[in-house]
Amino acid sequence: MTTIEAPRTPSRPARSKGVNWEKWGWLYMRASGVLLVVLIFGHLIVNLVLGEGIKAVDFGFVAGKWADPFWRIWDGLMLWLALIHGGNGMRTIVNDYAHNRTINRTLKLLILAAVVILILLGTYTVTFFDPCPSGAPANLLPDFCSTITK
Repeated sequence: MTTIEAPRTPSRPARSKGVNWEKWGWLYMRASGVLLVVLIFGHLIVNLVLGEGIKAVDFGFVAGKWADPFWRIWDGLMLWLALIHGGNGMRTIVNDYAHNRTINRTLKLLILAAVVILILLGTYTVTFFDPCPSGAPANLLPDFCSTITK
């Protein structure tokens, strides 16, 4: 005697094997969103509210700020989280509206390429930024560069 199972309903979808990437993407968006709010508002407060405001933001300001590894990590983390968060959001929009399989894959590949390139360039800039480049005019360098010998 064989048993016949009732067909699955949307309230009880079939369990799939493997990693549920949509669930992890959803969780990432929530966690990174909360962390980004803290990082972005901290960034805005330090750069625009404290001190002299927007008129003080120039090469010397950034060089002085990035002389401290804490701010390089802060800005690097903000860069990574924002780009991955935005890329994942764009991927979701493409999945919702691009129903042609070829167009869907092409758009997602372009989004991935843009995110990877921007993360690499941004990480390179934050990591290897030299606040006291050799050969630069002294009047354009921050004050602390005169005390550093190369």
